[in-house]
Formats: sequence, C-alpha cells, structure tokens
Amino acid sequence: MIRPFLSAAFLLVAGCADGSEAQLAKVVDGAKAFTRIEQQLAFGPRVPGTPGHAAMASWLDSLARAGADSVVVQRWWHVTARGDSIPMVNVIARFNPAATDRILYLAHWDTRPRTDGPGVRDTSGLVPGANDAGSGVAVLLGVMDALQKQRPTIGVDLLFVDGEDYGHFGSPPGPDVLIGSRYYARNPVTTDKPRFAVLFDMVGDKNLRIPIEGYSQIAAPGVVDLVWGTAQQMGYGHIFVRSTEQQITDDHVPLIDAGIRAIDVIDFTYPPWHTKDDTIDKVSAESLGAVGNVAVGVIRRAERQKP
Repeated sequence: MIRPFLSAAFLLVAGCADGSEAQLAKVVDGAKAFTRIEQQLAFGPRVPGTPGHAAMASWLDSLARAGADSVVVQRWWHVTARGDSIPMVNVIARFNPAATDRILYLAHWDTRPRTDGPGVRDTSGLVPGANDAGSGVAVLLGVMDALQKQRPTIGVDLLFVDGEDYGHFGSPPGPDVLIGSRYYARNPVTTDKPRFAVLFDMVGDKNLRIPIEGYSQIAAPGVVDLVWGTAQQMGYGHIFVRSTEQQITDDHVPLIDAGIRAIDVIDFTYPPWHTKDDTIDKVSAESLGAVGNVAVGVIRRAERQKP
C-alpha cells in the first residue's frame, strides 16, 4: 500500500534572492497525483490516433477549464516521415493570462507506440506510461490545484504537450518526436516570452534521483540554481542532486532553440523506460509530492524576484 504524502501541514523557511526570508508551503498532495496517474492509465495507451489518446485529451481539457483562468487548445495534424497524418493536441492552462511577466511549465502526455527500451527484443507492445509520461502530467495537475487555491501574482502557463514520444530519437532527432513542443515553439500562445521554462518528465519513480541535465546547465544555469536551490531549502536535496550528467533530447530543446531559458527536470535512470513494465507500481506518491512541491515553491520564489 502506498502511504499518502501528507502535504499541507508543513511550512519551512526559505531564503529569497534579496536575502529576506519567506515561507514555502508544501501544498501538493502526492496521493492525489498518484490517483491521477491511475486515471491516465485507465484510458489505455495514449498514442496519437487511438481512442485512449482522444479520451485523455478531453480529460485534460476538462480539468484545465475547471482549474485555470483560461485555456488554449492547439489542434493540428502532423504528417509523419512515412506520410501518415496523426492528430495532435496541446492543452495550455493559463493563470493571469494578461500578465507580461510569465513562467512556463510543461510535460508531455502521449505514450510511446512501441516497446523499444534497452534490452527489449519484442517492440510490438505498447507502453502503459505510468512514469513516462503520466508522472509529469500528474505533477502539473498538482501545480494547477495549488495555483487555483492561491492564485499567482505573475503569469503561469501549464503546457500539456503532445507527440514527444511518437517517432525515433537520433542525432539529430527525427521529425516525429518532440512534435508538440516544436509546434508550440513556433506558435506560442503569447508574444510575451516566458522568464523561464521548466519541463517535468519521468519524475514519479519510487527511487527518484534527479541530477542536473546537461543541456539545462548550458542553456539556463540560473534556472537550474533556482530549482535545485528551492529543492534543497524544502528538504528535497536528496532527490534533486547537484551533479550535472548526460544531455537529454527532450521537450525543453525546441524551447531553448527558440531563445527561451528552459531546463529539464528528469530522472533518466529508470529501467522500465519505453517498456511494458512502466506501470503504476513503479511510481510513488512521495516522489510526485516532492517534485510538485518544488514546482510550486519555484513559482512562489519567482513571484518575489524581479525578472
């Protein structure tokens, strides 16, 4: 049995950039985030063009409209390298949509259409996607709950991005991966470039360890310092490890290419990655609550800092 993450009871003191002290609350309910992964898995694989994908898109749209100040849905057809047309949906939940000072959080919500993780011989299966990408979605929904209860004083966009995992990754990556983030980078919902962006991907592992991703340290070291510093102050330094490791091709890369200071919060040491074993028993409420609380803490610190 998963022990619920008790979130609302704790307050701790964290230093602000100006040297003053302010309280950061642990407000994200990890148990609720865990339930939201279960709800995603109930749709089945969320592969573009499948019933599970369509049902998940509707679910996200409904939750966003119930929780955010406004919602933008981007729908388009992507033509693959093979010539197939597949439906794509980005959902953007917006808080303070008129604000020019903004930050952007994102997570992909689609799942891999084949089991091709390390050591997998049979690639014909489908990936359940509990951690990849159910965990990132669950964390963003937890952030949305927190912002609904205490509205941010700056603009915040929560981007649920489609098509990250459809095609083949390579160097350079093929045209059928990072589809939604590439689309958003070309078609942002606002002309006001965000102060920074943070991607959350594979953040629910029971044995969670999040080092600093290589491209993130190069593109946005100040944002890395803000996020890892917040984690340290909130008691999550054992999860957010101050070690710069491999460079990951992920949804933050198109944003970096578009001139946005973007980083990737990811635990890439996850053996069930892109396999049929990426199931609910591999994730924990504690991990989801920890990452969600850091995400909200970063927003609260950003509110107090000048852009």
